[in-house]
Amino acid sequence: MSEKQSRVQTVEKLFLYFLMAAVIGWCYEVFLEVVIYRWGFDNRGVLFGPYCPVYGVGMLAFLLCFGKFAQMPMKWSIRWARPILIFLGCGAVATVIELCASYLLEWITGSWPWQTYADYDINFQARVALSPSIRFGIGGVLFLYLLRPLFAKITGCMSPKVLKYTSIICAGILAVDLICTVVFKLTA
Repeated sequence: MSEKQSRVQTVEKLFLYFLMAAVIGWCYEVFLEVVIYRWGFDNRGVLFGPYCPVYGVGMLAFLLCFGKFAQMPMKWSIRWARPILIFLGCGAVATVIELCASYLLEWITGSWPWQTYADYDINFQARVALSPSIRFGIGGVLFLYLLRPLFAKITGCMSPKVLKYTSIICAGILAVDLICTVVFKLTA
C-alpha cells in the first residue's frame, strides 16, 4: 500500500470515528433529555439526523490532543496520574469546543440548543457549565480507553473498499442532511 493510500484510509477511518462519536453523543443527549430530565423527546442535534457533530469534533480533538499520551508507556508509579490528566484535559478541550460552538450557532441561527445551562450553579453566559464539563472529561477518558479500541476494531475489520464506500455513503448522507438543514431549518 502506498503512503497516499494509507493517508486516505486514515482520513476515512477518522471520518467514521467522527460519525460514530456524533451518533453516540446524540444518544447521550436524548438519554439525558428523556430518562434523566424527563423533558420528553426532542431531536437534540442541530441537523435532522441522529447525530451531534460537536461530539465528533470533540472526539477528534481528544484523539489529537491526548491519543498518543493515553497509549504512551509509563512507569507503574506514575501511570495512575494519566487518566486524571486526560480527564482534566478532555474537560477543558470540550469546554472550549462547546463555547466556540455556542458562539458559532448563535451567529448562524440566532441561538444555541443548550441554553438551559443558565440553570446551572457554575456557568459562563449559559454557554458552558462545570457539570457538563466534568461529564465531558469523563466521556473523554471513556472514549480514549474504551470506545477508541472498539472504533479501531470496527474500522480495522473493513476491507479498503468497504471502508472507502462506507465513508463516501456516510459523507453523502451528512452532506444532504446539512443542505436540508440549511434550506429547511435555517431559512424558515
